[in-house]
Amino acid sequence: MKRFLIALALVSVAASQNPVSGHGQSLEDLNIQIHGYATQGFLYTTQNNILTTSSSDGSPAWSEAVLNITSQPIPKLRVGVQGRYFLLGNFGNSVTLDWAAADYKANEKFGVRFGKVKTPSGLFNEIQDIDPSYQWSLLPQGVYPISSRNSILAHYGGVVYGTLKLGAAGGKLEYRGWGGERVIGSSDGYWVSFVEEGIVFPNGISGATWGGALHWKTPLKGLMLGASDTKDPNWSGALVDTYVVPAGPSAGVTITTKGTLVIPGLNEPSYFGQFEKGRFTFSSEYNRLGGKLDLTGISPVPDRFDIRSWYGMGSYKVTEKFTGGLYVMQEIDHATPLGPARYSKDWAVSGRYDFNQYLYAKAEQHFIDGTAQGYDSALNPHGLKPDTRLTILKVGVSF
Repeated sequence: MKRFLIALALVSVAASQNPVSGHGQSLEDLNIQIHGYATQGFLYTTQNNILTTSSSDGSPAWSEAVLNITSQPIPKLRVGVQGRYFLLGNFGNSVTLDWAAADYKANEKFGVRFGKVKTPSGLFNEIQDIDPSYQWSLLPQGVYPISSRNSILAHYGGVVYGTLKLGAAGGKLEYRGWGGERVIGSSDGYWVSFVEEGIVFPNGISGATWGGALHWKTPLKGLMLGASDTKDPNWSGALVDTYVVPAGPSAGVTITTKGTLVIPGLNEPSYFGQFEKGRFTFSSEYNRLGGKLDLTGISPVPDRFDIRSWYGMGSYKVTEKFTGGLYVMQEIDHATPLGPARYSKDWAVSGRYDFNQYLYAKAEQHFIDGTAQGYDSALNPHGLKPDTRLTILKVGVSF
């Protein structure tokens, strides 16, 4: 709540000041714009319940509603805030603050944002909160897990950005640099498996984050190549482990242990590219996330991970209203023993139909092998099958 109030205060102060006259401006002068969207999804799987839903029976438990308000009180300053209601199975069912920021763009070469700002890592992170803007119902989950979207979307701090012209033979180079604090809240989807084992994080975890990104718009029209790297050093948070003795003289006794989760350092480099020509778009990205989890007071052995993910996707605008697409995604944790829990491989076929500028529908079929992404044991008490076929239907309205 404290961070929420600070972010809103930054935006309110920036919006209410006129650096020329020193007096507040009228609502008309502030150039206020209000936009948003709402979506309703339906999931069905042939086997294995996925994304904390009862999808093997067919589940409509996927709803979103987003509202953002932006203002431009002076030509070079823009301020805004975005809130979201989100429900996905047993996850969410709450309203969260996506971002609240002030953005001052001095010129094409330099600008700065501050508040709760979107983290400009990877290819899609800055737009993954805007469902109407892209083809897919689910972005590749190995890189953009929907259950952790709110945590990876933004951080508290700042971003500097700009564009440098490299001449007719060099194209343009867009740069971004960021730093601040990131928070993975107590209800984040990353903690699902921990909660099922009796381990909860009452205040989530938090820590410093910083990084940079380069987007090279090459001389070849429509081709962009880029890279980003994120460093998250020294994260920590309190944990509570509740254990019920299953057998013996103490059967049924509840044992509660308090400890700390420490992540000494996370590194997350990404390499990506996109090519657009006419009705065709192709995108690809490689991402690596490495580090270890130290459950101090619970486990003496660190839980190491080395997750490497990539995807390639293409879409084609068949008509003005219908677009078809296909992507393949693979994720492998090289620190996990061999078996289905080590990897996730997903082929997705997608179609999107825009009825008009406000109403759209998406249909998507996923062919998933491996169980590294999206599953929890509580909704799959008989164990996980090694493969899953997931059908998604979604309808959305935007304004």
